Formats: sequence, C-alpha cells, structure tokens
Amino acid sequence: MSSPSKPVGIPKRGSQSQSVTPAGTPDLRALRAQVISGTPPDNSWKTRRSSGSGRIAREESEPFPVPYAAPGADVTHDIYKWHLNAQRQARRVRSASFSAAARPAPDPAFEHIHEPGGFRRNYVLLRAGNEDGGEEPRVFVNNFIDFLFLFGHFAGEDLEEDEEDDKDEEDLEGVFAQPSSSVAPSVGFGDLAATESSPLLGNKSRSRSRSRRRTASMSTGNATVGQAVLMLLKGFVGTGVLFLGKAFMNGGILFSSLLFIFIAVISLHSFLLLVRAKLAVPGSFGDIGGALYGPWMRHLILSSIVLSQIGFVGAYMIFVSENLQAFVSSVTDCVQYVPVKYFIIMQSIILLPLALIRDIVKLSTTALVADAFILFGLVYIFGSEIGLVIERGTRDVRLFNPKDFSLFVGTAVFSFEGIGLIVPIVDSMREPHKFPAVLTGVMAFLLILFGGAGVLAYLTFGSDVQTVILVNLNEVHPGSRMLQIVQIFYSLAILLSVPLQLFPAIRIMENGLFTRSGKSDTRVKWTKNLFRFATVIVTGCISTLGAKDLDKFVAFVGCFACVPLCYVYPAMLHYKACAHTRRKKLADIAMIVFGLVAAAFTTVQTIKLMVEPEVSGSPVGVCGPPRV
Repeated sequence: MSSPSKPVGIPKRGSQSQSVTPAGTPDLRALRAQVISGTPPDNSWKTRRSSGSGRIAREESEPFPVPYAAPGADVTHDIYKWHLNAQRQARRVRSASFSAAARPAPDPAFEHIHEPGGFRRNYVLLRAGNEDGGEEPRVFVNNFIDFLFLFGHFAGEDLEEDEEDDKDEEDLEGVFAQPSSSVAPSVGFGDLAATESSPLLGNKSRSRSRSRRRTASMSTGNATVGQAVLMLLKGFVGTGVLFLGKAFMNGGILFSSLLFIFIAVISLHSFLLLVRAKLAVPGSFGDIGGALYGPWMRHLILSSIVLSQIGFVGAYMIFVSENLQAFVSSVTDCVQYVPVKYFIIMQSIILLPLALIRDIVKLSTTALVADAFILFGLVYIFGSEIGLVIERGTRDVRLFNPKDFSLFVGTAVFSFEGIGLIVPIVDSMREPHKFPAVLTGVMAFLLILFGGAGVLAYLTFGSDVQTVILVNLNEVHPGSRMLQIVQIFYSLAILLSVPLQLFPAIRIMENGLFTRSGKSDTRVKWTKNLFRFATVIVTGCISTLGAKDLDKFVAFVGCFACVPLCYVYPAMLHYKACAHTRRKKLADIAMIVFGLVAAAFTTVQTIKLMVEPEVSGSPVGVCGPPRV
C-alpha cells in the first residue's frame, strides 16, 4: 500500500530546495506563492514566474526610506509609501500602455488633492472664494445690474470689497496673533508660531492674493453670445464718439478715414492676442504678465490701467465743464461767463461722496440713468447733424492736415479703448472659444459707428467743428429748449458715469497700498477715505491743466496711456505664452515695436502742440471768445 502523499508545495525534509533559507527556515515568500497557486515548485513554474517573481523581489527588497523604529515613522509611513509606489509605477513601462475609453481630465481644483495636506488646502482655497458655503461663484450677466460686475473685475482683477471676506480675514489674523499654548510641535512662521490648528495661508499671501485666488477658482460664466455683444457695446460706446469730429479735422477726412480703419484692425488683432494669452495662461491681465515676465510686468500693466482710467475721468470732467459753460452762456444770452475751472471744482465736490462707495452694485442706478441719457443724446446729435447736411450741404473739409495729424492717433485709440473689459467678458461667457468671432463683429460695427460719427460731424461743421459737438449745435440752434435739455442730460449722464470709471483705478491703487481692511479698524478706514478724496482732487487738478485744449488732452491720454496698454502689452504676453513659431514671434515683435514708436512719436508731438500759445480764446457756444 502506497504511503499517503504529502501536501502539494511542502518541501521534503532535508531537501536543499530554494524554499529553505541557509539558516534552515523556509522562505515565506516562496511558501506563500506555492500555497496560493497550488503549483509544485518545479522548473516549469520557475520559468513562467521568473519575470514576475524577480520584479516582486526587486520591489520588496528596496530599502524603505524611514525605518519603522524611527520616531514618528508610523505617522509618515503612508507618505513615503505613496511616494515609493509612484516611483515604481513610473518604472513599469508596459503598465502605461493599455486600450480603454478616454477618461475626462480631472478638475484643476482637485488635481493635487491627493498630496499631503491636499484636502485642507483645497478647502481653504475654495472657502476663500466662496465664504457663504453655497455654489461656486460664477459670472452672471443676465441684466444691466450684472454688467457692473465687469467693472468690479476690471481687466480680470477682483476689485470688489466683500464685507464678509474682510471680516473673516481679520478673524484669521487674530488666530495668527494668538500665542501658541498647544503642546503639539509648532513651526515658525515669521515671528509667529504656527500649530496644527493655524491656517495654511498666511496674512501676506491671503491679503495680497485673495482676489486672484477667487478669480482663478471661478468657473466658466453663463453669458450667451448675444449678451457678450451687448456687454462689449456698453463698454466701448461712450463719450469718445463725440470727440471724433474734431479728430477727423485734425487729420483730414481722407487720412483720418484710412488711418481709422487701420487702427480698428490693429486694435482687434491686439485684443485677440490678449484673448489667446488669457486662454493659455489663466488669470487677470496683470496676473498673466506677472506669470510670464515677473512682478514688474504686473505692476506696469496695472499702472497703465490706473493712468488710463484717471485720464478718462479727467477728459469726462472737462467735457462736462465745457458743455455746462456753453449751456450757461446760451441761457443767459452771453451775459454770464463761468470759467471751466469752477465747473471742475463743482464736479469734484459732487464726486467726493460718490468716491467713497465701495460696493459697485450701489452705482447701478446712476450707471443705468447715465446710459439712458447717453443714448438719448447720441440719437439727438446724429439726427441733428443729418438734418443740417440735408438742409445746407457739407462744409469745407481737408483731405490731410500735416500739422495736427498726430492728434488723430491718440483720439482714435482713446475711442477704441475697452481692453480692460476683454478679460472679464471672456470669463463671463458660456463658450469662451466663440469670443473672437463676437469681438470681430462688434469691432466691425464700432468701425462703422465711430467712423461715421467722425465723418458726419466734420462734413456738417467743417473747420468750425468743436471738440464738444453740442457747442456747434448750440450755435446753429441758439436758445433751443430741446438742445438745452440734451446738454443738461448728457452732462448729467457723463457726471454719473465718472464714479464707475474711477472705481477700477481707486481699487487697484488701494490693493497695492493697503494690506488690511477698514471694516473693524476705523483708522485704516479713514486712511482709505482720505486716499480716495486725494485721488478725486488730483484728478480734478489734472482736468484743470488739460481744460485749455480738450482735444489735445484726449489725444495725450490715448498716446501715453492707451497705446502701450492696447498694443504693446498684449503682444508681449502673446510672445511668451503662444508664439511658438518664427512667424508668430516676428509678428509680435513688429506689434511691440509699432506700439512703442507710435506712443513715443505721438506723445511728443501732442506735447509740442499743447505748449504752443493760443492766438485767441476759443468761442463759448454762440458767444465769442471771452475777454481777458
């Protein structure tokens, strides 16, 4: 009778199998493999498993970075194990090739959530962007009130001041200021001691980059193509259209028409460069420059935005002052003459309390009324000009003006200045990839509207055209009640829109100068209030200096502040972010050189024309030049 067979995989006593170590103890790895597979340890099994067992042996024989006996090894074990597994996975070439359905790309917000501290860091960042705990904030542009959101995020910057965010920020500052009484080990954070319960984001990083994190965490907006068109029209159509009559006279009707088409095309190209750079490097206008070139580029872009906005406000204040001056002269039959500087002082007094408004939504009523008045005024002006051309024909015009043609460049760029709204409108769209086509159509319409307005005004009044076209209409229709109503309404409209234009400049400067909120600190709050008062006063002084020649002041703002912002910076950003071919790089370099040369030449020429003495005072409506 045969002896009972032994269990499969159990080595015979005294055998010299490889399953026994030199010390006489069985190899547990080989024993485990035999028991699980149920296969005898013959040569064929070794051949089939040679590659797999060698890999397992190599992986398990790798020394662990931290011995288990080391202090704290049980806490850090999972971290090092995760890192070691990642290294092993990278060495497995075959495991990286497989056939399966494409997986959707992970949400960027959760891309690094598996890293140590990822859950808490993600929570802190999301909470900083949405303190109320509701849905992730999105850009809503369903009505005019929501359009003001674009000015709160001018050039992509988060310029809104959230009361709850500031309160929580100061509460977190208190956490940092508390002395550490915990027995847990702490890590030095500047002069403070941070424990496990301390916030991950420090005071400086939170106060300086809170708005940029919030903007980066925002999801795509829900604006349709039609809503994007309306937003662009609201952003571009303003007072600049009324300055083009005098601008066409400065350049000549033929030269100005051709150059205006060129400026419109080059502006569209520059705007599209910024859009492509925005899609390649997410963030605001300034953040894109900071990411590509460093902090100096971000500061340069924001400084140009501040200068351009203050220049716009100064031009608007001069426009309102000259309009009111002509109105007073018309009403009093040239008996009462009020200098422009007094109207500028009056506007500054009105703007002082409006500049203290920190919630941009509170400006919705004034902005809505202003847009209604502007639309009413434009319809009246265009209708009156068409009627005059039909009634008396065109006036004397020049094809080219060799003396003042440089003034036209700055005024034309001033009219197309709306680059600060490009980034927030892209963020607000449901389908951002359609924005280039939308912008192209809007720019074509603006070319017809602005060019037609300039040509029509120049043909109607000829060499007598004034910078404020309402002054010319006052000469044609003296004492007209309808015209006086339009003058008052249009002046009031521009005056009500000034706080909205000044808001981005003030908030950008405040974010750069002040790191703490004034919600709970009265001293900080009144320091900010005084700063806002000073900004309004300085803007009024600039307006007084430029009131001598409004057309030259507008041209100077367009040349000095708007040309670099519109042509130089977008090309520089596109050069680093998207220009991967030689052709694109050469095109961007050409745009940069063109912008720099145009800005330098036109600025110098405009300054020369500004310092030239006037032969006689300019007329005030139906009245002659004021007697000195």
